[in-house]
Amino acid sequence: MIVPDIFGQAVLDHYHHNDSENIKVLSEDFDEDEIPTDYLFRELKEMPPIEQKALQLTKGKTLDVGCCAGSHALALQGKGIEVKAIDISQGAIKVARLRGIKNAVVQDFFQEREKFDTILMLMNGIGIVGKLKNLTQFFQHLKTILNPDGKVLLDSSDLQYLFDKEENGSIWVDPTQYYGELHYQIKYKNEISAIFDWLYVDFNSLQLAAESNGFSCKLIQEGEHYDYLAELKLS
Repeated sequence: MIVPDIFGQAVLDHYHHNDSENIKVLSEDFDEDEIPTDYLFRELKEMPPIEQKALQLTKGKTLDVGCCAGSHALALQGKGIEVKAIDISQGAIKVARLRGIKNAVVQDFFQEREKFDTILMLMNGIGIVGKLKNLTQFFQHLKTILNPDGKVLLDSSDLQYLFDKEENGSIWVDPTQYYGELHYQIKYKNEISAIFDWLYVDFNSLQLAAESNGFSCKLIQEGEHYDYLAELKLS
């Protein structure tokens, strides 16, 4: 079975042909959404404040996880930072290289073996963890690739805003599943992906998991809509 490279084909089409068709995001739980393909090519000044802050804090040898078309890595390279950009999409890595990323590699995050001073996981890069229970595996892997004084900069969102609130301000959620665990498909033109797990983690849950696995977790900045930037460090 051939697995469609949704993001890769979209960014290749945009790079080579200026094709503006967007990537559709499908979920059984929510209305259809779209990711504008040209947004994946944004410059530093066009990035949200949380992303700009993360790039300001990035130091030393850096791993850009889920780099897609390479916008974050390109901004870091322009500042003279040594950056390795990884993505599981072959098409995305082709575009990242064409845009000038010196070290762009088709690779799964959990297969990474080098060590870094900063690990960057933006645009909810922690989503690759899939489920809350997998955070322990995530933190254990971080211990093998993060230098002793290194840090992880990641953003995510608390999806509580998607649920109706009770009179006391609480929300009702399915007790058998963490409310930030979603199931998605992505579609571009006539190609559609298989269903995959994607995690959004609220800050308190992230902090608890971090401290349980020997990391500190600091809230760096909050966004305008339940999103935040966090810094993880080895305790």
